[in-house]
Amino acid sequence: MKRKDVYKRALLLAVPMMIQNGITNAVGLVDNVMVGSLGTEAMTAVSIVGQLIFVFNLAIFGGLSGPGIYGAQFFGQKNTEGFRNAFRMKHWICAFCVLGGIAIFLLLDEFLIGLYLQGESEQVDPVLTMKLAKEYLSIMLCGLLPFAITQIYASSLRETGDSIKPMAAGIASVVIDVVFNYLLIYGKFGMPALGVKGAAIATVLARIVEMCVVVIWAFARKQKHEFLQGIYRTILVPRDLTGKILIKGVPIFFNEFLWAGGLAALTQSYSVRGLEIVAGMNISNAICNLMNVVFVALGSAVGILVGQKLGASEYEDAEKDAFSLMWFSGGITLILTAILISISGVFPFFYDTTQEIRNYGTVFIIITALFFPVQAFLNALYFTLRSGGKTLITFLFDSVYSWVIPVPMAFLLCRFTDLPILAIFVMVQAADLIKVAVGYILIRKRVWISNLVA
Repeated sequence: MKRKDVYKRALLLAVPMMIQNGITNAVGLVDNVMVGSLGTEAMTAVSIVGQLIFVFNLAIFGGLSGPGIYGAQFFGQKNTEGFRNAFRMKHWICAFCVLGGIAIFLLLDEFLIGLYLQGESEQVDPVLTMKLAKEYLSIMLCGLLPFAITQIYASSLRETGDSIKPMAAGIASVVIDVVFNYLLIYGKFGMPALGVKGAAIATVLARIVEMCVVVIWAFARKQKHEFLQGIYRTILVPRDLTGKILIKGVPIFFNEFLWAGGLAALTQSYSVRGLEIVAGMNISNAICNLMNVVFVALGSAVGILVGQKLGASEYEDAEKDAFSLMWFSGGITLILTAILISISGVFPFFYDTTQEIRNYGTVFIIITALFFPVQAFLNALYFTLRSGGKTLITFLFDSVYSWVIPVPMAFLLCRFTDLPILAIFVMVQAADLIKVAVGYILIRKRVWISNLVA
């Protein structure tokens, strides 16, 4: 508690992010429950597509992280032109991600969805699930570009310490999403009852509104955000800075992309034990994702605050802040663990599905909650390493580790053993304890302390 000042700065930055992401995930939760009332096939279809879209979203986050590292340090250095160039670089990266994402989803939609429909089930119709998933995905593609633009502006504003505007944009999008979900899923007030198509349309509309709010509001305060003044006089970025950002950013992009792909691969391995498992995990993910915004936002705050200290060459303060925030993040998530366990037996009953699937949902919630402090600590370790530009280390530490240990472990245990799926799930989660030990040693050795913009 001797470090109350850094906790306050972290919370001032993280709480608006928590609110924004929490509200966004709450909408996802409402969507999930609304679609869940249409039946298990609809719920499973939306869950599968959500897993695929999640990989795209993480690719965007990863792509923006390279320029973001430089952005935070340029801001700490008070270098406005450098910050502008980092902002412009984000546009090029997002254009590449959006075009690539749309092409992949259009060409491989049936193949990707089919990966999750290989398990046998007497309670879930795989043909109907495939049909609903393809319908949902085809509409969701329209939201990829607005999402990317929002992240360009929101991430840059946060790097300047302003997380209020992205939060307000998130709140506006939530209102649109909830209202139109209700109108279009069930066909209220003269609207057509479109089911999963209605859920997708509502989400796309919400993405567009969120983009408009954050962009218009940012430009309305151009005097405060100096980097936006004349920002589009050119979209070109100096070659030397482009090279530096790519060298640091490419490992992060592939790290986020492969890490999200690893999560998708884990779910696919679990799905061979039956579509009931996918449905149960969907219930668990809906509520757990609502809670994990706390440590995700704190991790982002760690990266920004420590990055600003590094950019100002205040290395001792950066190290103290990093360690304080790691323990702070892990401690706060103990509260989330208690909350999730307390509601684990009630939440699955919001879904119109079988008792077996509800039971799976309850146990998955409990197991995930117990590992929340581990994930929070890992998140803080990861962003600390990344703040100093050690992107190759984070690549090895995060995604490479996932594909070397947890993914093969789940693949082998699910296909070649008779172990219960819940036991396998615990073993895979526990594998992250190895990452905690390795990450803590790296932080202690100070390999991450570096000023990239000196």
